[in-house]
Amino acid sequence: MFQEFGKTLIVIGIVLTIVGIILFFGGKFGIGHLPGDIVFKKGNFTFYFPLMSSIILSVVLTLILWLFRK
Repeated sequence: MFQEFGKTLIVIGIVLTIVGIILFFGGKFGIGHLPGDIVFKKGNFTFYFPLMSSIILSVVLTLILWLFRK
């Protein structure tokens, strides 16, 4: 039981590390500013909601986790 939990935590850690690296360096590759992301600018206030980036990230993570469960 604890071995499965340990393996799950390792996989989650690896996935989070990869996602963090992608988000950190993603601006250089166009990730994070995709068409469909919501940007609202007014004066010195900017609101940014990465809607399309979140959808793509969700699909990729779902596929990765689905592959690990098989």
